[in-house]
Amino acid sequence: MPKLKTKSSAKKRFRFTATGKIKMAQAGKRHGMIKRTNSQIRKQRGTTIMSKQDSKIVKSYMPYSLRG
Repeated sequence: MPKLKTKSSAKKRFRFTATGKIKMAQAGKRHGMIKRTNSQIRKQRGTTIMSKQDSKIVKSYMPYSLRG
């Protein structure tokens, strides 16, 4: 069997936690901050854990990751 390729976009955007969950940047922080409330901007700092359904898809993009 040939080796599977890792999707380059996925390896740049996502990281695994020690328990195998996927960390990602918060969505909705690129532009348009004037429209957002201050509480919304505060909540969107840092990273978040991806939902179980979406992480299943992302794990298929990274076949040889240690926690995949």
